[in-house]
This record gives sequence, C-alpha cells and structure tokens, in this order.
Amino acid sequence: MENNEIKLSFDSEKLEALAFYLKKENSTVQKKMAEALRLLYEQTVPEPLREYLDAKSAPARPKRPARPSQPKPAAPKPTATHEEVHHEQ
Repeated sequence: MENNEIKLSFDSEKLEALAFYLKKENSTVQKKMAEALRLLYEQTVPEPLREYLDAKSAPARPKRPARPSQPKPAAPKPTATHEEVHHEQ
C-alpha cells in the first residue's frame, strides 16, 4: 500500500517545546503523530474494512510447489512388549 505524507501547520515555539519534552521520553513528534493517526484510523474505520485493506496490502504468499505423489510406505505395526502380553493375561 502506498504511503501519503500529511503536512500540518503548528506554532514553531510550541513545536520546539513539544519536541524538547518528547525527547526526554525517547520519542518524537512524528512518532506521536503516527500513533495518534493510527488510533484515529482504528476508531473511525470499521473493522471489516480495515481487515479487507490489510489483506489486500499483505504480500502474496508464494505457492508451494506440488510434491510428487509417491506412495507412503506402510508403517510397521507395533509389537506388544513382554510386559504388555503378561499384563493382559
């Protein structure tokens, strides 16, 4: 899925202050805005549509090559141990 860039206007002094305090939290304005936009999307867009869009944008899984059909060898029948035979009597 293609990403679009969103451009916002905000007071430069307020943005500087915000960036300063977010840096103390090891975050950035961009990270916080991306998180807020994701939450807005999840709250606004109905889940069935979100699931459809996720499935549509997921990379297609490569099909596995078909295995050659070979008859499976018959598994040997388990033999009863001496203890099992003795226990059944």
